[in-house]
Amino acid sequence: MANCSRVKRIKSMGSNPNNSFEVVNPPADSVSSLSFSSKGNYLVATSWDNQVKCWEVLQSGENVEKASISHDQPVLCSTWKDDGATVFSGGCDKQVKMWSLMSGDQTVTVGMHDAPIKEVAWIPELNVLVSGSWDKMLRYWDTRQSNPVHTQQLPDRCYALDIQHPLMVVGTANQNLIVYNLQHPQNEFKRITSLLDHQARCVAAFPDKQGFLVGSIAGMVGVHHLDDSQHSKNFTFRCHREGNKIYSVNSLNFHPVHHTFASAGSDGAFNFWDKDSKRNLKAMLRCSQPITCSTFNNDGSIFAYAVCYDWSKGAENHNPSTAKTYIFLHRPQEADVKRRPRPGTGGKK
Repeated sequence: MANCSRVKRIKSMGSNPNNSFEVVNPPADSVSSLSFSSKGNYLVATSWDNQVKCWEVLQSGENVEKASISHDQPVLCSTWKDDGATVFSGGCDKQVKMWSLMSGDQTVTVGMHDAPIKEVAWIPELNVLVSGSWDKMLRYWDTRQSNPVHTQQLPDRCYALDIQHPLMVVGTANQNLIVYNLQHPQNEFKRITSLLDHQARCVAAFPDKQGFLVGSIAGMVGVHHLDDSQHSKNFTFRCHREGNKIYSVNSLNFHPVHHTFASAGSDGAFNFWDKDSKRNLKAMLRCSQPITCSTFNNDGSIFAYAVCYDWSKGAENHNPSTAKTYIFLHRPQEADVKRRPRPGTGGKK
């Protein structure tokens, strides 16, 4: 991405330099995942204080905490069922919990793993939930029964997962990238050698299902196409770096309308990109702490991101008096997220 590695790095200006709306009553510890309902502006956050919290976000940007539940140990992931009212979460207690917002704080354990659960995703086309764990397993759950309907062995611990049916991409330890066709989930569709030299931390499937993004701990993003004939379109670019300082890419999210994408990292920055024109669309002001996770709402009008300590510098650099947890809601301008013509195409995209 010719001009992406030259994004001007703007120095930190506090916890909320972009004047985003602040979510009320955030978790007491670092946020591990954020997810919006597909049916409305309901935001769920999971965190290391064992909590799963839900807020309703109003058009004004104001927000109201609606409900919360607890796990027995830190919670690492969340997703919504396509009914827009049911939340799934998983974490270090090795449980997949299901929570209907209509039921208050009542939960049902729908699945178990033998190690912490890092990723969960609902697959409406199959009416099942998939969970990925550090026990090196993918498990598929029909919420009406206690045993998984399918179990898939992974080459290593699951670190990242994303779905655009029928495409599912899984990133594991030791830089494995495994692609599945969910019409035949019992077989690997393709195992890909990452374009990146360091461990993958997040993945995002293309909205057109033709490939995926992968972000690494070394401040790099790789753009992979599945079709071998499109191999020449694969590339990598630097993003979350500042001089010789290298920061992890913690989150990648495609815009649901324009199909551009956002990256967020441990440098406290989030940026908007167009992979097709290889452009940086907008570099936002850096926050004073890392951004651990982020997500768009269903129409792309709100970008939610969590600002908190990510433990990448260890416990010795954690200062509880200054490391407050924030969740912010940013309303991107259309020009910041809309695709732009490729250079030299005469306005054609």
